Amino acid sequence: MKKTEQNTTSEACTAAVQIVRTAAEKSALRRVTLSKPVDAAVIRTELTPMNLGGAPALRSAAYMKDGKAIQKNIPADEELSAALAQIFEKYMQINIMTTVGDCEYRRSKSGTEVLIGGGKLLKKLTGAGETPKIEAEGNDREKNRILSGTEPFLAELGISAAGENGNIRIHDKKQPKFRQICRFLEYVRDIEDKLPREGVLRICDLCCGKSYLSFAVYHYFAVIRGRQVEMTGVDLKPDVIGYCSSTAEKLGFDGLHFICGNVLEYEPQEVPHLVVSLHACDVATDIVLHLAAKWRARVILSTPCCQHELAGKIKCGELEFVTQYPILRRKLCDALTDSLRLLYLKSEGYSVNACELVDPDDTPKNILLRAVLKPNFDKNGTEAETLRCEYEKTRSFLIGEENTLMGDGIG
Repeated sequence: MKKTEQNTTSEACTAAVQIVRTAAEKSALRRVTLSKPVDAAVIRTELTPMNLGGAPALRSAAYMKDGKAIQKNIPADEELSAALAQIFEKYMQINIMTTVGDCEYRRSKSGTEVLIGGGKLLKKLTGAGETPKIEAEGNDREKNRILSGTEPFLAELGISAAGENGNIRIHDKKQPKFRQICRFLEYVRDIEDKLPREGVLRICDLCCGKSYLSFAVYHYFAVIRGRQVEMTGVDLKPDVIGYCSSTAEKLGFDGLHFICGNVLEYEPQEVPHLVVSLHACDVATDIVLHLAAKWRARVILSTPCCQHELAGKIKCGELEFVTQYPILRRKLCDALTDSLRLLYLKSEGYSVNACELVDPDDTPKNILLRAVLKPNFDKNGTEAETLRCEYEKTRSFLIGEENTLMGDGIG
């Protein structure tokens, strides 16, 4: 029995290695994600194709629990198979993605291994037909990020610092935060055409906290785009607001201001074009969305934090097969809460979407709610009434007629 399991293991691993090698040789490899590591210090490793001095290679990036990312380049030469086999044995699950299909390798704790979809994928890669190719990045290619990591506001916020050689670098433990900021700015860039092209750009960051987004968004528009920006961050904590205000002054961000107070009591002097929020806790996100919709902000970008309220109020017999288990109820209510929020924003005249902000290994709070106000939407029209009925019907389905949610009485 043990001998048979060892042979099966060897065959599955060898087949997985062959698929990766073949896909790399044909420029058909998209990515290999290795998860469930044997080493507890590792989160996961990713292999991606690249050009190393003009020759094909794989870039290995191992993401560690201490925030570090260890990179290594693996030449696609005669030693590639041995190098891949050595890496593969350190992980219990491997997902291989190519231009002609995907497959998955799994190894159980008992040592039993299986390669799902491997045979079919290998046939496609070695078949007579033409295999779609992708262009691999060179090893000297800059990462396509809006920020370089050397921006002064990053140093002031403790995300970067000068090393011994004088070069500015992101702190290892702040790499996830830097990736989060960069990704958020990419979403800002995506909706930039929905904002006024000229004149003062008005922005609010509600429940701003340490204001990573405030500084990043202000830098993007005022420094990179050269726009005139009036941006306000609002939060309840006096010490945090004091720190943010002094940091903005130190950086010369004259159009960035901070107010200490309850966001429910905040009234902007003029309607903001963009409202952003990062990890406003529980019902605070609902408050942010309701205020932004009431003000008729053109764009709303909000990343929710914890979603507890619905988990405590859900009363839906049809879903009891899930909600009877506390951990599953919480996970379900996370998705249901954000879906209800999007339904509400649709009823207020917004085109909506839910996006992944960053890798869930960086933070599980990685959902971005994006809403863009529809031009000429009639809040008293038939479409608005239909959408409001859909929202109310869904809310009642989940919590019953007698219960209310935090957002019900706002605005």
